Amino acid sequence: MHLKRLLAGTMIIIMIFLTIGCEKTGEGNIAETLEEDTRSEIDYEPEYGGQLVLPLTTIDTLNPLASENKTYYHFSKLIFEGLFELDSDLNITNVLAEDYTIKEDGSISIKLKDDVLWHDGTKLTTEDVAFTINTIKSGDNHTTYKKVWSNMLGGFNFSNINRIIDTYIIDDNNIDIVFDKNYSQGLEMLTFPIIPKHQFVMNREDKSAHVKALSDEEYIPIGTGPYEFVEHRKNKDIKLKYNEEYREGRPYIDEIIGKIFEDEELILMGFETGQVDLTIALDEEWEKYEQSNVRTLEFVSEGYEFLGFNFSRRIFNGEEGEGLRKAIAYGIDRQAIIQNVYSGHATQSDLPIHPNSWLLSNEANAYGYSLAKAREYIEGLGWKDVNGDGYYEDQNGNEVALKLLTNSYNPLRLKAADMIVEDFDKMGIRIVKDYTEIIPDNITEEMVDAQWEEINKKISRGDFDILLTGWNLSPAQELSFAFHSSQIKSGTNFIRYNNPIMDEALVEAFSESNRDNKLRSYEKLQKIITKDLPYISLYFKNNALLLDRKVMGEIDPCFYNLYRNIETWYIPKEFH
Repeated sequence: MHLKRLLAGTMIIIMIFLTIGCEKTGEGNIAETLEEDTRSEIDYEPEYGGQLVLPLTTIDTLNPLASENKTYYHFSKLIFEGLFELDSDLNITNVLAEDYTIKEDGSISIKLKDDVLWHDGTKLTTEDVAFTINTIKSGDNHTTYKKVWSNMLGGFNFSNINRIIDTYIIDDNNIDIVFDKNYSQGLEMLTFPIIPKHQFVMNREDKSAHVKALSDEEYIPIGTGPYEFVEHRKNKDIKLKYNEEYREGRPYIDEIIGKIFEDEELILMGFETGQVDLTIALDEEWEKYEQSNVRTLEFVSEGYEFLGFNFSRRIFNGEEGEGLRKAIAYGIDRQAIIQNVYSGHATQSDLPIHPNSWLLSNEANAYGYSLAKAREYIEGLGWKDVNGDGYYEDQNGNEVALKLLTNSYNPLRLKAADMIVEDFDKMGIRIVKDYTEIIPDNITEEMVDAQWEEINKKISRGDFDILLTGWNLSPAQELSFAFHSSQIKSGTNFIRYNNPIMDEALVEAFSESNRDNKLRSYEKLQKIITKDLPYISLYFKNNALLLDRKVMGEIDPCFYNLYRNIETWYIPKEFH
């Protein structure tokens, strides 16, 4: 498997990313309606009505269990709901579940809310929950939510993933979700969208019903969410209307249009010309879009950047290796990189755990920038600048030169790599740039892929010392794929890190189904990561939702749910 796919693949789904906008012109331009933005001076009250246009890229299916379209993932949350969702702290919050109990064996007893109706008026029951789980299990391992489950199991994956989960229906409102062992991600695994059994089962549930429920073609979405499906015009748009029976109350906005574009660049153009009401930033300089009719809402993305060490190199092992890694942790000026490369739009962290996570401990910011501490750790290794050239030699008087590898056709990585080399120079450590510095004009996707192929070959051979790269991390925050020794062979632990204490902590964190115990096990895990530093964590990249200021309400985007709280959004009548 190519590292390119691995680095992009450890996320909860093939989701969680989008685009950005500029000044609107043309029909519907609010700037034409108002000479200046007076909305900030008016205290609007929520009111019903209006239309909101959201962006989509070309869609193959409207089936939420089969689609891998990242824009439709967010859009489908307006139609479908799960038993649980992640809150602002990446912890579990109830959606279709009224209550739950985690038993000692790791199984979860769930009581459904009793006032939930499908969009066709049928009542939600536990039969729908069991049918959805059986449908997911019946698909092959490449179906969307099979891959979600696999990613949540991290390095502890199984050849037959169907064995991990089963259901036991007690009555229409109560169901037991049974796992084959204790999993700390049990609740997180139940965030998939629930689909209606009666839409696919005529007489009895069988394999053909599951096949039908996973079908890509002519799928008619029926959910329990705040908006109902009306129509889909292929390659043009999807129309939704408000669900007047929604249990949380009628959404304010009457109609949602999902306008379909070929790609994200065209979505950007669509935002600029007033064809859609919001989009996601494509670069880090979104201040240029801050104007009277554009509102910017910044959030921390799942994109995590780090320096990884090749632990097959003797220099990074033992107590001396730990001392060198700590020197580097102090010696990299991450805030300077964040300001100069990302225009301030990144969040520094010493851990590969999302900065908003309920699991994050006080270990998150253990290493502030200190050149003095960096040199103190280096000299503690017995290194000295013997020949006075400004670079340290090791305790045996040998020259030290470390190779830094990255994919320099990524312009942000290239800029960050050059700044990191400068920081190493200040520390007195010589770095050999093992990446292309002169970037050709008009880089093509084929050129980017070819560079990744070469980098992947070097990593597979262990032909690197330090690697600047990143992961799109799962909201479930399972880290065994990166640090457990069993994953060296699979390639996700490409730094070849092997620490029995880390292995034990990862297994413990993976196996704690009790939420309080899970929190404590993750605190223990983070202490080990901070001390041993298998990665030098740099930062999580930030992103921003850009939207027309006519859209108001409790707008609180996050990387796993861009349209969170959309039922509370509203458009004042004068902008309908």
